[in-house]
Amino acid sequence: MSAILRLKRSGSGSSRCSSSRPNRAPRLALGGAALACLLSAGCKDEGKVSAEHATKHVQVVAKLATQDVEEVKRGLPEGVKQLLPLFKDPDKRLAEDPQRARAGLDKARRKVQDLRVAKSTFFAIAEPDGKIIRNDQEQDRMAGKNILKAFPGLKPTATGGFAETRGSMPEAAAVGGDLPDGQWVIGQGIKRDGKTVGLYVTGWSWSAYAYRLENSLRSDLRLKKEESSDKNAKLPLVYVYMIVDSEVYGAPQSPRVNAEAIKKTKPALSATPTSAQLEITRRAFGLATVALPVFGPDVGVAVLRSET
Repeated sequence: MSAILRLKRSGSGSSRCSSSRPNRAPRLALGGAALACLLSAGCKDEGKVSAEHATKHVQVVAKLATQDVEEVKRGLPEGVKQLLPLFKDPDKRLAEDPQRARAGLDKARRKVQDLRVAKSTFFAIAEPDGKIIRNDQEQDRMAGKNILKAFPGLKPTATGGFAETRGSMPEAAAVGGDLPDGQWVIGQGIKRDGKTVGLYVTGWSWSAYAYRLENSLRSDLRLKKEESSDKNAKLPLVYVYMIVDSEVYGAPQSPRVNAEAIKKTKPALSATPTSAQLEITRRAFGLATVALPVFGPDVGVAVLRSET
């Protein structure tokens, strides 16, 4: 079911959230981030409260995302240094020993603090032409795939450089079936004696990262509830979604109907959070969105909150 967009009817004394549409609702011109999905009378107050809280939440998760990206950017060059010994003996081709590559990836994370705490979905080593030798996951679906073909923006790494980009590799997705997913990836070329001998790449799927932010927000709300003097306080229902270009990605278990509702608002991302009120499947939600320039243009994060 898609989000229900309604106007509050003047003169109505009803306080019930109804799914029926007004007979003659005037048209609205919703500009950019105004996005206002207006609610019926009874839902409006709850939606307003939720939107106010969601605005605060979205700033918290945006700060968290910026910190996560900065950790990876700081740690990647240090990780490259840890991987150099893998290429010391040219007669022992790493491509022929993927388990050694996996052990090297694990060591790099252990030795570099920023990588040890990184929220990446994967770390991988690839040959200079982009063919992935091994990633650090138990189930390696990426091995043998070409990272440069999947993410052309990583091509500077083939000459020893640094690059970050976005794209989509099915083997790196966190969701299956027909659900959409994509990835943000960052890489550094591994050079020895002036020659590129490999690529060090990491990143995360948008769906997995939405889950990371959502889980962090929910944990914070649970902690605040435990510390609260109000023993009757209820935990709100919250979801986090990543907005990338025109697509919206949620955690693997998050309702797809929520993502579709956010998508229909066509949020105009800006540095200042914007909020709106939504009704989704007869529940009042507050929506807040903000841009995440740390991932490049046209990327942002959304928080949906509903009082329980």
